[in-house]
Amino acid sequence: MTDLTVAFIGLGLIGGSVAKGLKRRAPGTRIMAYMRTREKLKQAKRDGIVDVILDGVDEHLSECDIIFLCTPVEYNADYLQQIKPFVKKGAIVTDVGSTKTNIHETVTSLGMEDCFVGGHPMAGSEKTGYENTSDHLLENAYYIITPTGKTPSSFTERMTGVAKAIGAIPLVLDYREHDFIVAAISHLPHLIASSLVNLVHDCDNENQTMKRLAAGGFKDITRIASSSPVMWEQICMTNDANIAVILKRYIESLGHILTDVESKDSGAIHRLFESSRDYRNSFADNSKGSVTPDYSFSVDVVDEPGTISIISAILAGQGINIMNIGINHNREHGEGALRISFYDEASMTAAWVRLKNYNYTLFLG
Repeated sequence: MTDLTVAFIGLGLIGGSVAKGLKRRAPGTRIMAYMRTREKLKQAKRDGIVDVILDGVDEHLSECDIIFLCTPVEYNADYLQQIKPFVKKGAIVTDVGSTKTNIHETVTSLGMEDCFVGGHPMAGSEKTGYENTSDHLLENAYYIITPTGKTPSSFTERMTGVAKAIGAIPLVLDYREHDFIVAAISHLPHLIASSLVNLVHDCDNENQTMKRLAAGGFKDITRIASSSPVMWEQICMTNDANIAVILKRYIESLGHILTDVESKDSGAIHRLFESSRDYRNSFADNSKGSVTPDYSFSVDVVDEPGTISIISAILAGQGINIMNIGINHNREHGEGALRISFYDEASMTAAWVRLKNYNYTLFLG
């Protein structure tokens, strides 16, 4: 990780956070960057993150060991074609997009399979742009790496090393498997949450009684419906085939549930809740039912020894009981690195006020 020259095409939330993470862990890294918003590049240079501001995609890229494509997914394919003439032998081209099939297909069509290693840092924020970047945004977050069939193993290992260097947890997957997985665990839940919110809106009365009473479990399971419509439109349009497969299976399962409800098959309904509870609890630290209120929030912290102990002591000093505390590894929806759960709303509220007094950045949901 020493003496690398790295370029970023796009320096928004993820690209800027990767750049800051590299500078923090490997200060000798030389960073070039290009984006349309020139003032943000100037700010990044004043911050000591960017060493060279690029005027566009040009011959300066031939000096780079790694080139990160950090623009919206629909633009990355165009930039691939532009940077191709400037990629030196032995250099890696990577991206940070949340869907991989489109860019991998473009890489294949351009004959760039031997230099490309796809990437998906699974972290995010409700805020965007360089001004909201952090050198620890990706700490303890999963960083999915998707090599091509022709990617040298040394390139995959180098990108794994980059992920580890910025504190992330690398996981190598086939890009097709990646897109199918995220269709199920991320993309479909967003569609369900949004459609459920719209259903309540359409079924509500003139007094908006449903809206008034929608709290606790309903707000917990529909929180992600507040995400960026533009971003999620782009994601769905670049992973449409996988989403369609998963969505059809979900609709089929809803059909079975409808039949069971209409026929008053209590055994089938019980098995539905029982099996989902058991599976959900197998990967959740907090084994609460899925429809009970979730009294929790997350905290933006740097992964340093003693961090959890310090926060626990601050809350214990006020007699606030913690039900669970642990690291968020998948933070695409804007959560902080550390998630804390409480037994009741009063404890959560008291903890929120207490940590705010200590100037911690907190996130609900």
